[in-house]
Amino acid sequence: MGNSALKAHLETAQKTGVFQLTGKGLTEFPEDLQKLTSNLRTIDLSNNKIELLPPLIGKFSFLKSLVLNNNKLTALPEELCKLKKLETLHLNGNHLRQLPAAFGQLSALKTLSLSGNQLRTVPTQLSGLRHLDVVDLSKNQIQNVPDTVGELQAIELNLNQNQISQISVQISHCPRLKVLRLEENCLELSMLPQSILSDSQISLLAVEGNLFEIKKLRELEGYDKYMERFTATKKKFA
Repeated sequence: MGNSALKAHLETAQKTGVFQLTGKGLTEFPEDLQKLTSNLRTIDLSNNKIELLPPLIGKFSFLKSLVLNNNKLTALPEELCKLKKLETLHLNGNHLRQLPAAFGQLSALKTLSLSGNQLRTVPTQLSGLRHLDVVDLSKNQIQNVPDTVGELQAIELNLNQNQISQISVQISHCPRLKVLRLEENCLELSMLPQSILSDSQISLLAVEGNLFEIKKLRELEGYDKYMERFTATKKKFA
């Protein structure tokens, strides 16, 4: 891509606060963007070949949305965690194995999408994020859901298409969790905590494609209580 094209994009971004450059085969984060650290509210560099997010990302202090779907990121810099206004972070289809240690400092984060990466567990850092609404960790390599999940503030947690065979009973303590997606994992019915049914806020539990028949779920103690929540929620949105 020529310099003049990039310049035109930068000029537009300066006016709109949005820099979008997708599917251009970029191999690195455009350094010229640092001229706009105080202007930009949205950066979308999806469908490129970016391998590294440079430390300068931490300078975009007004950034609300960062979208880097389908790139080649293997790690994220700690500097990303300085983005105190960031509300939306989409990193689907990369090669991420873990999140930066300080990830819990992204205090405004509401939506986090990490589908199609190489995570092996639910990152403990997520428990510190107080405004998180939606977390998508589908299509990773997660095998178990640890105790720290009980502190997760999310309303929806998507864990579809992982390799989960164990779930901490703490998941039923999530204060705001309404939607839990666990389709196409490796769960035996005995490994699904019954408290999810009998004693949680969860009103939509999606568990198709595991190692048990759905009708067996209906025989579990607490299923009636779950169905009460499910029906009440359905009525509310009808």
